[in-house]
Formats: sequence, C-alpha cells, structure tokens
Amino acid sequence: MLPGVSAQHSTKPRIAIVGAGNLASALAVALHQAGYAVDQVISRESASAMRKAGRLAGKVGALASAVGKTEIRVDIVWFCVPDAAIASAAASLALAGQWSGKIALHSSGALTSDELAILRKRGAAVASVHPLMTFVQGSRPPLAEVPFAIEGDRRATLQAGKIVKNLGGRAFAIRKQDKAAYHAWGTFASPLLTALLATTEQVSASSGVKGKTARLRMLPILRQTLANYANFGAPGAFSGPIVRGDVDTVKRHLRALRPAPIAQQVYISLARAALAYLPTKNKAALEKALKSLR
Repeated sequence: MLPGVSAQHSTKPRIAIVGAGNLASALAVALHQAGYAVDQVISRESASAMRKAGRLAGKVGALASAVGKTEIRVDIVWFCVPDAAIASAAASLALAGQWSGKIALHSSGALTSDELAILRKRGAAVASVHPLMTFVQGSRPPLAEVPFAIEGDRRATLQAGKIVKNLGGRAFAIRKQDKAAYHAWGTFASPLLTALLATTEQVSASSGVKGKTARLRMLPILRQTLANYANFGAPGAFSGPIVRGDVDTVKRHLRALRPAPIAQQVYISLARAALAYLPTKNKAALEKALKSLR
C-alpha cells in the first residue's frame, strides 16, 4: 500500500486528474471524499497552471506534475481539460507510461470517447463521462444525484459507472451520434439560461431597477418558477400574458423593448417557442403581433 493511502482507498482504482480547472477541482475533491486515491494532478507546464495544480493536489493528497514531465502510475486517467485540448493532452501522455490495462476518461459533453483514440491504440480502454452540471469559479456543487452521460469501451464504461455510483451520481448510456444534441440540451439548461437572466437584467435596468437590486428582486419569482417546473412540468409552470392570449400586453412589451433590440429579439424568439411548445390562447393573433414587430 502506498504511504498515506487508507485501506478504503486501496480497494479502489487509483486515479490521476489531468487539468486543475473548475470541473477538475470539483471532481478530484468528490473522488477523494468517496474513498478514491487521487495520486496525480497533471497540468500544463506554465507557472500559473502548475500553481493551480499544486493547490488542487494539496487538497486531495496528490502530487502535482507537468505534462511531458510525468509518468503515469495509476489505474485511471481522467482528462478534465477544454474540448479542444483533449486529443493533444492524450497525445502528450501517450508515451508517459504503459497504457495496456489502464482506463482513460474525458469529461467533454459534446465530444466522444474517440478523442482518446491514441490511448486506445496503446491498450487503454476509453470512455467519455460527462456530468450534467455547471462548474464555475468559487462554487463546488455536490455530485450526488447528478446525471452522468457515459459512452465508450465496455471495460471503461463499466468502471465509470461504478465510480459515478460511488459519487452518488446517476450514470446513463448515450450514443456517440447523440452527444452534440445532448450537449446542446445542457447548454440550454445552464449557460443559455444564464444568458437569458443577463438579458432579463438589461430589461430590468430599462424599468429603473439595476444591478444587484434587480437580481435580488428576481430571485423569488425565479425560485418559484423552477419549483413549478419541477412539480408540474413546463405546461403547468407556464403563466403570464402569452398563456392568456393577451395580444395587447405582448404588443406593449415589444414596443417597450425597442430601445433594447437584442432583448426584443430574445423576447420574440421565446414567445414563438411558447406558441410552439406550450398551451396558449389566440395563437394566430399572437404570431401576427410577433411578426409585425420583428
């Protein structure tokens, strides 16, 4: 047994994390708390990247090392780097050790396990393992109940499923051809929702309520909307002038939004989505109003 590794750790595969960003940090700490030995945090060679890797390594009892100056000595290597860097990071580590019998994972939502093809050729089983969760600086969300989309080689997906279960997450299989659409779904659920909230703040400012005040005043209705969505689904959570078919109010909204053309276009697009996907009255009249002020 390695020094400092508990008996609980020794029964589980040893893991190296490639990257030290928001996802890597959340995942490494969650793995450590779930009883996995995170032995290595591997990063780019720049001073700033190595400082981040060192801080993360300190939290989980790992060693920080640079790509190109490390030897892979674990059972599983988990790549938590930007999508565009996965293949190049894998290529950089291809000669860093014996890959036969090892497992390589990456956490891109849009890209498939084939990004790790160079390691597959060297004997590793590979998979993509993506948590449907948002990770931002200053926040470390729990992974319990989080869905993880998994695809790849059977040995790697089976091991990934076990890890996700131990993290308290919920693993599900996804086909390679569905990953781009799956990731677009996740983008609607968080980043584009955040863009909508930013747009909402712009509209709020035009009504005289700005900045943090607007955000605080919106929180009660946002929380209730999410609660309604969780309990009743989108149709049951939908309220306001469009569900009532109130054409005059919608026209007033659009006129008020003329000084903010981006917000007006967002309103029109979302209103059209409401007409297509949600229960509404006066659909023809509403569609005409949206077209006339587009």
